[in-house]
Amino acid sequence: MKYDHAGIEKKWQEKWEKAELYKTSDSSDKPKKYILVEFPYPSGVGLHVGHPRSYIALDAVARKSRMEGNNVLFPIGYDAFGLPAENYAIKTGVHPSITTQENITTFRRQLKSMGFSFDYSREVNTTDPKYYRWTQWMFLELFKAGLAYKAKININWCPKDKIGLANEEVVGGECERCGTPVEKREKEQWMIAITKYAERLLEDLKTVDYLPKIKKAQEEWIGRSEGAEIDFACKPGIGCHPEAEGSSITVFTTRPDTLWGVTYVVLAPEHPMVSKLTSSEHRAEVEKYVTDSAKKSEADRGDDTKIKTGVFTGSYAVNPVNGDVVPIWVADYVLGGYGTGAVMAVPEHDERDHEFAEKYNLPIIDRPLVAFDEAVAKAHGRKTIKYKLRDWVFSRQRYWGEPIPLIHCESGCSPETGGWVAVPEKDLPVVLPQVEKYQPTDNGDSPLAVIESFVNTKCPECGGKGKRETDTMPNWAGSSWYFLRYIDPKNDAAFADKEKMKHWMPVDLYNGGMEHVTLHLLYSRFWNKFLFDRGHVPTSEPYNRRVSHGLIMSSDGTKMSKSKGNVVNPDGIVKQYGADVFRMYTLFMGPFAESVPWSENGLVGVERFVEKIERYVDVWGQEINKSINQKISNTTTETPVVIPKPRDLENEKTSKIIEKTIKKVGDDLDGMNFNTAISALMIMFNELAKLPMPTKSELERVLRMLAPIAPHLASELWERIGNSGFVESEAWPIARAEFLVDETVKIAVQVNGKLRGTMEVKSGASEDEVLELAKAEKSISAHLEGKKITKVILVPNRLLNIVVE
Repeated sequence: MKYDHAGIEKKWQEKWEKAELYKTSDSSDKPKKYILVEFPYPSGVGLHVGHPRSYIALDAVARKSRMEGNNVLFPIGYDAFGLPAENYAIKTGVHPSITTQENITTFRRQLKSMGFSFDYSREVNTTDPKYYRWTQWMFLELFKAGLAYKAKININWCPKDKIGLANEEVVGGECERCGTPVEKREKEQWMIAITKYAERLLEDLKTVDYLPKIKKAQEEWIGRSEGAEIDFACKPGIGCHPEAEGSSITVFTTRPDTLWGVTYVVLAPEHPMVSKLTSSEHRAEVEKYVTDSAKKSEADRGDDTKIKTGVFTGSYAVNPVNGDVVPIWVADYVLGGYGTGAVMAVPEHDERDHEFAEKYNLPIIDRPLVAFDEAVAKAHGRKTIKYKLRDWVFSRQRYWGEPIPLIHCESGCSPETGGWVAVPEKDLPVVLPQVEKYQPTDNGDSPLAVIESFVNTKCPECGGKGKRETDTMPNWAGSSWYFLRYIDPKNDAAFADKEKMKHWMPVDLYNGGMEHVTLHLLYSRFWNKFLFDRGHVPTSEPYNRRVSHGLIMSSDGTKMSKSKGNVVNPDGIVKQYGADVFRMYTLFMGPFAESVPWSENGLVGVERFVEKIERYVDVWGQEINKSINQKISNTTTETPVVIPKPRDLENEKTSKIIEKTIKKVGDDLDGMNFNTAISALMIMFNELAKLPMPTKSELERVLRMLAPIAPHLASELWERIGNSGFVESEAWPIARAEFLVDETVKIAVQVNGKLRGTMEVKSGASEDEVLELAKAEKSISAHLEGKKITKVILVPNRLLNIVVE
């Protein structure tokens, strides 16, 4: 009969839930393990088969960790504020508060259908006022510390979504969410001074266990550069602004030793001196170039694979070390937010400068280098450190987000903060009002700006007239601290109890996508460090270990997306094949860290494997019963029935394959090599089919090993062989050492480095023992006859090389 996955999975999911098997205790004496997956964004279409890859893998790790005697916190929640939910609501015409709840219900149902061992009692939802009350409270802590400030800046603007975007949300010059080319707009925004933490964010990477590629991504995004600031006096061209007279351009360079080879200076298009230094002759060309550059993203401008462009301003600068007069150009490969927005060009020592100089016929000169300190002194420069990291653009002119809890006092109190006053803690949360029109506005203001009952209020400081901030927070806000709320999700007096945080933090293992290692990961590390500095959390770093998984691609190798119509819904897979088949296939597809294509054909093979496991255990049960019944029928009533003890029934070959597989699977799960763990199980069951049946104790060890990977199947078979309780509550099997060493091994035998044969020898045999056996082998001894053995080299259990003359 076909494996009844539907009935079996429903049965055990209900048993687990009724027994609260995965509910985590805060008072356990067991060692703690906090295992975390990035919580999902509940989109309208539900999960596709790529989303659960992380959950399946970490669920296996969490289940094994529990069986190893740890008190495991493995929570789940929903990151539900932000642009995608709002766009979905706009598309469907249904309010985002309604669609979000519907989507969360769908996601929860899908997650439970796959049998994940999440502690659902700790579920969090970033759109719950009880949750975002503390997001607002934390923002006010940043505000009170002077790290949240308002500034007029050039922002990335998506004309389709009508929203400002952080630099991290622009990919290839396009909006990360909708793919529309991004423009630059000047707008007042709330900023978070993450740059003040740049050095710590970089330095503390040495204290954590992150994958090398993740550390590298963080390091490159922070972009620390040691160098010097050098002033170049300006020589304005005809028709320049009078203010340009007597001014200078400050450049940042990591190579002041190359100052003598400078042949031109380059300004970013947004540099404040561009307009002042542009001569009348070149003004039209420069202004057009500046306008065109504003339409490009910083990533696009900084792409070294693209041809660099620029335009001459008509003005010149004086090199402070030798008095050379060099032209001042504008080029969009120079970024206004990095360094000083101006660079000195040394074509002889920089490939990019060299290409630019050749394109525009600028001089390329070879001048001797000078030591760093000597060059800085000669130029009257200043040593400094710069970072690529920018302050975090924190406000959004959208509806679906946490309201920023600030009030602008019309009477002018709190001038040091521009008249902005914090909403008192007793008045938190500032609840997002229900509105009929939540669509973005054409003028770029938040939809909340027209709701007078929300906007008009009293100043908490002086009692005079005040207006609420109508911008909302970015979707990164709620996800920057959710790992803390899981620790104490029902607490109304604090975001989490300090003693509980001291017990659980830091997170022991955190897995997420590589696409989040320069966004969410950086923001959450910063957020936690700030809370640590304020005395609110016990550790400076939130995550001890951070790993990542590859994407599950569509069958043609492209990324799954609704727009392409290549999304595979897991509901149909679970219904047809079952959760355990889906889980095992997802783990078996390929190395966890690499992207792999989806193939439904592979599910069929795993389905057969699951059926083989069930059939094997059922046959085992039939054989055991047959054996017992045979003994009973062959025994008189006067003679007691003696059933051999499990140890007496063990077969050496059977025991060896089981114990070696236990060792292999355990090591592979610890190393997150899930595909090879599944492969080892497949090999084991193929071998067991050819060998005498294992004992009940041994079969139990097999099922305990299977439990983290195929929990429904393991639970059902655990019960079928006569056990009560839950297999998940059993201890993880430790491989017995006596079965891990082979009695004999096959080794290669070489004579003067050439392979002359192979032979079986006792494991661990000495050099003399192996040599004597080699001499007795005809295929080998023929190459030794009449020759003198001058040297013998033995690589234990692998190779013997005999050197002869």
